[in-house]
Amino acid sequence: MFSHRTFLTALGSAALGTTLLVGCATMNHEAGFLPIFDGKTLTGWTLLGGKGGGYGVKDGVIFCAKGGGGNLLTEREYGDFILRYEFKLEPGSNNGIAIRAPLAAGSLAYLGMEIQVLDDTAPQYAKLNPAQYNGSVYMISAAKRGALRPVGQWNEEEIYARGRHIRVTLNGKVIVDTNLNDVTDRETLRKHPGMLRDKGHIGFLGHNDYVEFRNLRIKELPVAEAQNIPPSGFNRLFNGENLEGWKGLVADPIKRAKMSKEELAAAQAKADEDMAAHWGVADGMLVFDGKGHNLCTARDYGDIEMLCDWKIQPKGDSGIYLRGSPQVQIWERDTPGNPKRVGSGGLYNNQKNPADPLKWADHAPGLWNRFRILIVGDKVHVFLNDELVVNNVTLENYWDRTQPLFPLGQIELQSHGSVLCFRNLYIREIGAPPAPKPAPKATEKK
Repeated sequence: MFSHRTFLTALGSAALGTTLLVGCATMNHEAGFLPIFDGKTLTGWTLLGGKGGGYGVKDGVIFCAKGGGGNLLTEREYGDFILRYEFKLEPGSNNGIAIRAPLAAGSLAYLGMEIQVLDDTAPQYAKLNPAQYNGSVYMISAAKRGALRPVGQWNEEEIYARGRHIRVTLNGKVIVDTNLNDVTDRETLRKHPGMLRDKGHIGFLGHNDYVEFRNLRIKELPVAEAQNIPPSGFNRLFNGENLEGWKGLVADPIKRAKMSKEELAAAQAKADEDMAAHWGVADGMLVFDGKGHNLCTARDYGDIEMLCDWKIQPKGDSGIYLRGSPQVQIWERDTPGNPKRVGSGGLYNNQKNPADPLKWADHAPGLWNRFRILIVGDKVHVFLNDELVVNNVTLENYWDRTQPLFPLGQIELQSHGSVLCFRNLYIREIGAPPAPKPAPKATEKK
């Protein structure tokens, strides 16, 4: 038999347990979400390119001042995440949510991505591009309209970013659900290198209009990366086990075009012997001993996005040839052939167009670096270790500067007398490969 004390204790414990369960259920309503605004200060945020009154805090909201703005960005970077927040507009308000953006002033709709925040009902916005209205991934993916509440009311929005999948939900309605890998418009790809970024800062992009934001919270989504396993939308160039899909280098594109079928086959057999002697596979890496010639893909490619991890030794020198012609440079600052002491990622063979990278982003020799390269037509973006080092620069035809860049060609890992390691080589073809064109003219290199 229970005593009164035992009964009351048990009853109290049960009540407490019920309270805890209810409390836990409440707390877990948004399990994993953390605030990125403390409701009182702009601690953890940085303003770049501020205008007028910039941004302020009042009554638990961040506001963009009338006649003010600039880029107010988190000090932290985020990759894959779910971001939730509320915003309220005045008539004609215009702002934007930066995602995966660099910590920079200027137009982050291009160097990062912008989710548009806009009063769609304002007369001055009646004739915008569909991808400029509220909730759109600015000038990339148009949002469905009709979910925005009247001016002066709070809107609840969620941005889901998982790899190349971007989804925007406004007031419970999905208004954007897009895979950035499906974007094949060449002009969009050239103008928006920021859509290639894996991570970056979150923030507000003010345009002199008053807007309020509150209840900002984020849930980071884990990213697991396995060696030589491609991300969604990409295929492997290297399987991590052998040299399948690769061949040795035979001359240059113009000289190869002059060879008969029999001559080319004989030269290829000899080049493959050299490849086997100096290129190999160890611990999931392509390894070059520093004594042979370039390693080439067995097939040709046109417009592509390419990922590649690489590692060099002190004073190492290498590169990646796109379409068998111009080179994306790999080297170390103290390499003898680098008198300017610039970083990797530049377009070494360019003469009329910029050749040097925009910034130095290399890791020290002996550490892994990652390239992300997008070539569309004769234009290229290059990211090195998540830093944009080449932005929409024209590639030149190294083998015959009187000709435009070849539309198709093999990818080559350049040998330059130093030990090299490569891994995680992935490729994504942009739309259908272009139709083959006549072989290059048999002119000598000038």
